[in-house]
Amino acid sequence: MKYLLLSISLTLLTACQQLDMLTGSPVAETNKVVELKDEFIAVEIDDEESLHFYDAALAQAYVNQQQEPQSTKPVFGNIWQRIQAKLTFDIPENRRVAIQRSWYARHPDYLNRVAKRAEPFLYMIVEEIEARGLPMELVLLPIVESAFDPFAYSHGRASGLWQFVPQTGDRFGLHQNWWYDGRRDVPAATKAALDYLTFLHKRFDGDWLHALASYNSGEGRVARAIKANYKSGENVDFWSLELPKETDAYVPKLLALADMIRRPQAYNLKIYPIANVEVLEEVNAPGQIDLAKAAELADMHVNELHALNPAFNRWATPPEGPHRFILPIEKAELFNQAIKELKPEQLVSWKRYKIQSGDSLGKIASQHNVTIDSIRTANKIKGNMIRKGQHLLIPAASQSLDSYDLSMKSRTEKKQNIERGQKKQSYEVKSGDTFWDISRANKVNVRELAKWNNMAPTDPIYPGQKLVIWKDDAVVIGQLGEAPTVRKVKYKVRNGDSLARIANKFKVTIADIEGWNKLKRSKYLQPGQLLQLFVDVTRI
Repeated sequence: MKYLLLSISLTLLTACQQLDMLTGSPVAETNKVVELKDEFIAVEIDDEESLHFYDAALAQAYVNQQQEPQSTKPVFGNIWQRIQAKLTFDIPENRRVAIQRSWYARHPDYLNRVAKRAEPFLYMIVEEIEARGLPMELVLLPIVESAFDPFAYSHGRASGLWQFVPQTGDRFGLHQNWWYDGRRDVPAATKAALDYLTFLHKRFDGDWLHALASYNSGEGRVARAIKANYKSGENVDFWSLELPKETDAYVPKLLALADMIRRPQAYNLKIYPIANVEVLEEVNAPGQIDLAKAAELADMHVNELHALNPAFNRWATPPEGPHRFILPIEKAELFNQAIKELKPEQLVSWKRYKIQSGDSLGKIASQHNVTIDSIRTANKIKGNMIRKGQHLLIPAASQSLDSYDLSMKSRTEKKQNIERGQKKQSYEVKSGDTFWDISRANKVNVRELAKWNNMAPTDPIYPGQKLVIWKDDAVVIGQLGEAPTVRKVKYKVRNGDSLARIANKFKVTIADIEGWNKLKRSKYLQPGQLLQLFVDVTRI
């Protein structure tokens, strides 16, 4: 028996059987192709004829390599397999990575929800990373940053899949205005994020862990941590640096995900499969276009179109652009055909408005949900001078504003209406107000106040803006000066109890009990039922 060691680049057809754990389903024959470079493969030789065959194969493979070094490329049907084959980071076996890996392993449903959100965008991101020759691990960063939610917004004012804060977004060309937020423009933000990560990689002398930590907490903070360790004679690798707790967990999260995707069978991981094919295409309109009109041209619901193009804050693209969309490939073809038949003035509906006494451009813009600049542009107005009786052309949504469910206005209203307490109050911002002032005056947490209104604590607010404030009734009572004596009590209903009897016992009203517990007076109480009461202990 003889063995021959072949030191060549071969295509191994059976290796992908390990990858089935990514989907939990058989892989098609054409998908079982993984490229192995410079592997030594022991081949069993039974006779001289076979030996000559393998000699010839070796020689031919060498010739092919010299002539066409890229002639054999891996083919994957599932993009997770494509990602898996390109993961290269060393994964340390330490407690910080193990904690994050354990959490992901215990929450497979979370990973599947994230994968479903990633489905439209993942191929595009993988392509961009490969084109730049960057580590494939970076495709997992939006999982850590935003759970692949393109509308994600953090308390630190970070927005979009890649969670850019306003200043860094501006720095990397992601424009933000009333109409549009480039941080949520998935193609633009992906390019900006990879630009930033490339810059950070170079800034930190090729250390990807330092670059990733800087992406999370800022390059200045990481540089200072490195400098401090260097001065004290300590190691300056990521694991040795004194960084915020969030950053301490941030890099391990990415490494844990990479390890699980690389070795799915070790964690019984079966992640939602995503086809390794291009599904989106970019299209352009010749000018400002109503999103509902664009959706009509593409034979889509406006919410479907908006979900793929979350950068648009309002019901239309910005007057000055961009006017591009990404659409499913088959819808892009419909759009491109239909848009040719329309004139630019047909892309947006227009209202003719007669200026009234007391009107200003600001007041008119607010009434019609547009900007002052868009009115100026449409009517060729310089400055702010307008005259009573003059007519203005104002761009107008073709549908009710409530129909644009993913606009900033609609998303904010939905967030404001999520129940956070016993009672919702409306507050109109006054000149000079800040979130801090409003939170203190109403005895609520400033971060919670911002969250209730789909904002961050450091976001600017403006006079006339409507905010909501959620409170428990106990807090409302406290505003009357009685908070120190009010206690939250859980009461178990007994046989013979009634709302009147309980109200009398605790010196509260029947209406209070109904409101606190969302009860209807027509429904009977049940023995054992738990009620929540806010009781002034000085009165019982």
